[in-house]
Amino acid sequence: MTGRPNTSGVIIGKTLARYFSTLVAGMNSVGTGWIFALMVLVNVDVFSRFIFNFPIQGVAEVVELSIVGIVFLQISDAVRAGRLTRSDGLYGMILERRPKLGHFLGAVFDLSGTFFFVAILLGAIPRLIEAYERGYFAGNEGLFVVPVWPIRLILVAGCLVVALQFVVLAWRHVIALQTDGSLRK
Repeated sequence: MTGRPNTSGVIIGKTLARYFSTLVAGMNSVGTGWIFALMVLVNVDVFSRFIFNFPIQGVAEVVELSIVGIVFLQISDAVRAGRLTRSDGLYGMILERRPKLGHFLGAVFDLSGTFFFVAILLGAIPRLIEAYERGYFAGNEGLFVVPVWPIRLILVAGCLVVALQFVVLAWRHVIALQTDGSLRK
C-alpha cells in the first residue's frame, strides 16, 4: 500500500460535474433556440396577417405552451450562474465579513431552493402522467391541436435539473465551510 490518497472519487465527481454542467448549458441553448424559433413564428404570423389577411393557426397556443417550456429549460442555468432573481445585498455583506456564517446561510438558501423545486416536481409528475394517458391537448379540434404532455415533461425534467443544481451549489457552500471559507467553482 502506498502513501498516496485515493483520488478516484474526486475524478469521478469532477467528471459528473462536467457532464451536469454540459447538460445545464445544453438545456439553456435549446431554450435560446426555441426563443429564436418562436420569434420567427410570431413574425411570420404577423406578416401573414398583414399581407395576406391569413393568420397561421395555433400560434397563440404554441406561444402559450412555449413560455413554460423555455422557462424550465433555462432556469437551471440561471441558478448556476447566480442570475436567478434575488435580493442578496445583505447576504453578500455577511459572506464578505463572516464567510463561515455566509456559507452556512448559502447552504440553507440553496437547500431551500432544492426543496421548493422538488415540491413542484412532485406536483408535476402526476399531471404529466395524466396528460399523457388522457391525451390532453391545447387548441381547437379541427383547427389546430398540440399535445400538452411534452411541455409537462420539460417542466418535470427542468425541475429535476434545477433541484440538482441547487444541491450542487449547497454542496459547494458545505465544502467552503470545511475549508478556508473560499467558494470554488
